[in-house]
Amino acid sequence: MNPAVRCARPPPQHRRTAAPPGLTVAARYRDAVTSPARTPPSALPPTPRWALVPAALAPVGMIGGWTLAAALAPGFDPARETISALATARVEHPGVMTAGLVLTGLAHVGTAVGLRPAAQLGRVLLAVGGLGALAVAAFPADVAEDRHGLAAAIAFAALSVWPLGAWRRAGAGATRRPGGRPAVLAPATSVVAALALLALLAWFDTGVPQVDGESLTGLSERAVAGAQALWPLVVVLGTVRPRSARTPRLGGTSGT
Repeated sequence: MNPAVRCARPPPQHRRTAAPPGLTVAARYRDAVTSPARTPPSALPPTPRWALVPAALAPVGMIGGWTLAAALAPGFDPARETISALATARVEHPGVMTAGLVLTGLAHVGTAVGLRPAAQLGRVLLAVGGLGALAVAAFPADVAEDRHGLAAAIAFAALSVWPLGAWRRAGAGATRRPGGRPAVLAPATSVVAALALLALLAWFDTGVPQVDGESLTGLSERAVAGAQALWPLVVVLGTVRPRSARTPRLGGTSGT
């Protein structure tokens, strides 16, 4: 063979061996997870701003309801008489507290729907508490005492423990990057909130301490019911999407 022809021949190219399909998929998944340009800033969806409405209406219905109803009931002792007594025929305007309970129950259900960053179990328990409040309004204590007591027990229990089912684990960098797990859904925060609510519920259930031989049933019930109405609002305020926030595109550029 002519040496000149041999030198002019291009060098042989090494054939690239195709990677097994499994390795290709794994590599693509690894790149998608580790690449900052492709990773969304948060895996948790924010709470929509409309959820502020039901979250704010819950304490309005509960605290505002018992305040107005007691003001319209001369001689009513809010420190010793229960909230349920304001929705019975003993008072002149039982419909005021009944409307407050209905508003509170519907508000809790609406908040549970909108509280998207919270874990599913917590949202379900919050909704159950709201449905329990609706049942309390539907069964007045002087008409259906047993059903009223059962509904109240379900509502108080669900609204006390729902933070335990709502907390989220922190992923890699979730507490540092914008849009990561909110502080109000951290395990420590949720446990402290649930323990505080359960402590208030225990105070109401046990009826201690007593003053002049009588338990402060009304005061303790208002403490736990008020706290249960306010905590969902705190969580929504800590998880709601800021008005100026924009969702980044998957390619790393902000949407317009």
